[in-house]
Amino acid sequence: MAASAPPPADASRGGGTAEAGDAGPLLAPPEHVLSTLESDGSRRWLRPRLSQGRWWHRRRWVAYALIAFFVALPHFRIGGKPPILIDILNRQFIFLGHTFFPTDTLLLALLMLGVFVTIVASTAVTGRIWCGWACPQTVYMEYLFRPIDRLFEGTAGKGGKAKQRVTGWRAVARLAVYFVLCAVLAHTFLAYFVGTDNLAEWLFHSPIEHPIAFLVMAATTGLMLFDFLFFREQLCLIACPYGRFQSVMLDRNSLIVAYDRPRGEPRKKGKHVAGDGAGSCVDCFRCVDVCPTGIDIRDGLQMECINCTQCIDACDDVMDRVGEPRGLIRYSSQNAIDGKPQRLLRMRTILYPTLLAIVAVAFLAVLSTKYAFDARLIRNQGNPYYQTQSGQIANRFRLRLTNRTDQARTYQVVAVSPASANVSATREDQMRLEPTESHLVPITVAVDRIAIGGAGQVPVELKVVDDLGNERLLTARLLGPR
Repeated sequence: MAASAPPPADASRGGGTAEAGDAGPLLAPPEHVLSTLESDGSRRWLRPRLSQGRWWHRRRWVAYALIAFFVALPHFRIGGKPPILIDILNRQFIFLGHTFFPTDTLLLALLMLGVFVTIVASTAVTGRIWCGWACPQTVYMEYLFRPIDRLFEGTAGKGGKAKQRVTGWRAVARLAVYFVLCAVLAHTFLAYFVGTDNLAEWLFHSPIEHPIAFLVMAATTGLMLFDFLFFREQLCLIACPYGRFQSVMLDRNSLIVAYDRPRGEPRKKGKHVAGDGAGSCVDCFRCVDVCPTGIDIRDGLQMECINCTQCIDACDDVMDRVGEPRGLIRYSSQNAIDGKPQRLLRMRTILYPTLLAIVAVAFLAVLSTKYAFDARLIRNQGNPYYQTQSGQIANRFRLRLTNRTDQARTYQVVAVSPASANVSATREDQMRLEPTESHLVPITVAVDRIAIGGAGQVPVELKVVDDLGNERLLTARLLGPR
């Protein structure tokens, strides 16, 4: 993968081996150590120019639709439930109307595996389309916060170097706008974790009544202000691991934003003019000026490239001006750029969908086994058995009951076999569960001593029934004297 920084300067530009007594470095540092780092180690603040080409307009409509979708999604309801709710406090996860509990470990694992395989499969085919088109960081940064910067810097609709410094009342006004937007985004983000009903209640009551929720909201707003006001593109370059994973997720047939080097080189500069063997690239650096991560796409595939297509729009505009065909920078693949055959069907595009189908089938199969309630027996610690006053041998268990419905339910547990078995709950009040509630109910199971036999144990079967007639069969082994 090519580096985004230009190569170190040669000896004629101050590089090479230092002479004895020379206090300078052995090699002169490049102009930009990283795309956002100057040679002296200071931050290189990026103010990309704006190229409003066909790809930019397409991304803008997608971005506006996604912003509306992100904001509205927590307010939708499927069967009375939000489409997505990650309720950490109540230890439940709602996805498309289905409620998952901590006991649904296999379901949650299959769901996360499905999401991971989907990301890998889409990257293998379409490259980093998520980063450039749908990632909230890119969507909000490029279509919400950068336009605000350009408005206060006097470069609205154009971008590039600021025409006026953002100081005084302008700085205060911009910070106020950022704060309001980040507060709205923070509330929307937290709605995915606490639900819109709780969020609305907190909004219209004093923070004193819910101090922890208020502190979480304030911290989230502060983190978003830090991200969009200061950290910005550094989140993609430093914090996000996606770019580092792309080297193993992409292959030479994956769709990327690529510079057509055979067509563009050598570049038209100096004495080169059209028709004398020079390539189509006029070395105008427009593709670099518009890049939101500050790289030169002509250096090849780079970790910092988020496939935002701004370099495509800028280059197409220049090609139109110089009378060259468009597509010097375009969506393509490394094989296509090199003139090699491009294959859609290959190991990755066959293996990943197959794996995704297996995961989907497994998820649906496990989901179909879920009932209106969960019931699980857990043996008590301590003495494995004792003898009751009637002479029966008893074992103590804990019955984990989880109501998976949206209405309160009452449960009872009865013994099925052996014939002499009986079961009793220590606390009958815990046999009634509110919606999505879970209880650990102590129960005692006893059988006649003769049922134990010489093996010192006997299998028992219990049945848990709710007030709608739904039932679960549970099996366990009762221990007793040999």
